[in-house]
Amino acid sequence: MITYQDQDQLFRLIATRLQRDVHCYAFGGNAMMFYGYKDDTKDVDLLFEEQGEREEFIRVIRLLGFEKWSPGGIYVPEKLRVANAPLVFKGDNGRFDLFLEKIFQTLLSPRMKEDKFAVHEYRATHLLTMNVLRKEHLVMLKAVTERENDFRDIRTIIEKDQHFNWQYFIDEVVWQFQHGDGWVVLDVEKMMKELKKYVFIEEKYFQQLYVIQGKE
Repeated sequence: MITYQDQDQLFRLIATRLQRDVHCYAFGGNAMMFYGYKDDTKDVDLLFEEQGEREEFIRVIRLLGFEKWSPGGIYVPEKLRVANAPLVFKGDNGRFDLFLEKIFQTLLSPRMKEDKFAVHEYRATHLLTMNVLRKEHLVMLKAVTERENDFRDIRTIIEKDQHFNWQYFIDEVVWQFQHGDGWVVLDVEKMMKELKKYVFIEEKYFQQLYVIQGKE
């Protein structure tokens, strides 16, 4: 497991080995640690916009002892068949899941870029910039990745944060669907039905998902 302190030290170390600036987006358990939602995580989920930046990041983590690992058994097999499946690298105490351009079919939307929760910079000769996504985006992406413990993390975010913006969340899901994500609505609907057993969710948010699927 990787703690917040481990993550901070690891990112600072990576920055010292970079041969170019790299920026990426944090959206998994590692992002939750920036919020204070959890104390440790077993995987560091990052999204890169440029292939060269992901390749440089991979070069450095290989130097630090991380080895390429099969994502089989981590993700739903159907999703691993798409072009934007992650590259996974495993070390002694944690794992990197590194996505490029999309998380499966889910795009890095304009809102994700504009409404970031925080930006953390790790500066050496070159700069590693870690953009932490907003909590509504974290929940959506955890519904999409649907790994072991993702639903537990979703519950943690919703139950700890009294200001979760459900309409903002649904608007993002609709945008993703309208821009070609064929899984996001089904993934989110499934997640919300399960989540409704634990927290109150107004019916109007379900109805908006049904409308775009043609169920209403």
